[in-house]
Amino acid sequence: MYSKTKTVSLVGLNGYKIEVESDITSGLPAFNIVGLPDSSIKESKERIRVALINSGYKFPPGRITINLSPADLKKEGTQLDLPIAISLLSSMGVIHKFDDDLCFIGELSLDGRIVPINGALAMIISMRELGYKRFIVPDRNKKECAIIKDVDILPFENLGDLISFLNEEKSISPYKIDGDIFNDEYEKDIDFSDVKGQENIKRAFEIAAAGNHNVLIIGPPGAGKSFSAKRIPTILPKMDYQEAIECTKIYSIMGLLGNKSLITKRPFRSPHHTASNVALIGGGHSIPKPGEISLAHNGVLFLDELPEFSKKAIESLREPLENKEIHISRAATSLTYPANFILIAAMNPCPCGNYGNPLKECNCSTSEISRYLGKVSAALLDRIDMHIEVKPVKYNELVSNKKSTSSKEMRDRVTIARERQKERYKSEKINTNSQLTSKLMKKYIKLDDQLKKIAEMSFKKYKFSARSFDKILKMSLTIADIDNSDKICAKHLMEAIRYRTIEGKYWNI
Repeated sequence: MYSKTKTVSLVGLNGYKIEVESDITSGLPAFNIVGLPDSSIKESKERIRVALINSGYKFPPGRITINLSPADLKKEGTQLDLPIAISLLSSMGVIHKFDDDLCFIGELSLDGRIVPINGALAMIISMRELGYKRFIVPDRNKKECAIIKDVDILPFENLGDLISFLNEEKSISPYKIDGDIFNDEYEKDIDFSDVKGQENIKRAFEIAAAGNHNVLIIGPPGAGKSFSAKRIPTILPKMDYQEAIECTKIYSIMGLLGNKSLITKRPFRSPHHTASNVALIGGGHSIPKPGEISLAHNGVLFLDELPEFSKKAIESLREPLENKEIHISRAATSLTYPANFILIAAMNPCPCGNYGNPLKECNCSTSEISRYLGKVSAALLDRIDMHIEVKPVKYNELVSNKKSTSSKEMRDRVTIARERQKERYKSEKINTNSQLTSKLMKKYIKLDDQLKKIAEMSFKKYKFSARSFDKILKMSLTIADIDNSDKICAKHLMEAIRYRTIEGKYWNI
């Protein structure tokens, strides 16, 4: 007897409709799955056989053929366990009839439980775009799936209950989330008011958060580089619903959601410097998976001790920093993952860390310093908007009781600046100043004669590249937005220029 169910298979972040066809014929006992299944799907034969038996159903004798259509698309994932089992049970006559608009996703355990899977949200969104509105999902995936409001999520814990539902022996209402799940409260235990002195770092991070600019911090150990960077999430603006969905999809397919139904806080990723370029940008043998830069999408990627990362890993950041996405090509497939993040990189100025430190003597030779700094190429430096030099905190600043700027104050200014940009670019396909293209810069950035003279003098003095000069103009506009100014003034431009001047001090030794 022939039967068919609908399900979905993920390739990257995109899901493709899969029709699971089953047929049982007389002949020598066999259980074959065809249609380019991967090893996890081939192994489902044993899971399904034991799950049916332990759920009280006799496994059929005869020749069983399961076809996954379209047959030319490679499928992977354990979410095909459930649709294969339901299609098989329908062919056996155990399930009499079910609606053709139902889409099944779920993995089976040996005792017949329907266990959670990775990527459930991405699957629901992909099938919804194809017109499907009703989904059978594992009970523990129901929260992440139910954030899509215009679909019916029908969760089940075991195969027996699902069969009873399909045979209309019991009913179930679609699962809905009660209350507001969009909790944007940042971590209260960390705050920029904890940072003593280092007002230049705070100012730089405020500008970076307001315009989505990348930052490089260079200074001696103990100056507060990492301490300050970990507080950036507390000043970032709230994510909107679309940004939250984008982040949740990525975390869902990586199995990093935990008990959360929605990622509501902007991500902060801080990989160790031993991370490979594949771990950083994504990849894998068959279907490439997202890396740290995609997990940091709409948030922050913090790379501490930047020169300690492998040269290959550091240089792999160049394309995503420019394009805000990463293209990963393998023999089997080519995928694109989003990577719109703020890069915060921190480094020492030399191997011992004390070059330029007024309190300690540097023991490194000129060649050692040059070799150490040379691990960060000029091409990568050019793509980092702001270069900040930090000095050790002074004793009187460390013990001072003077009230320091809090994260709330900084976040309020950042939010206002972001709102100005959102309103300015409402007719464009961008949200922040850092996303301005050359064409849009001509439209939105206007310099008067005085500013043009300042720009020309700085361009010649510091030998800026065209990319560096563009980043200075974008930063100037962000600084103007923080000041609630409708135009770029000389002080805004000169401050932006200062954030590009330390390169010559260190990299031209």
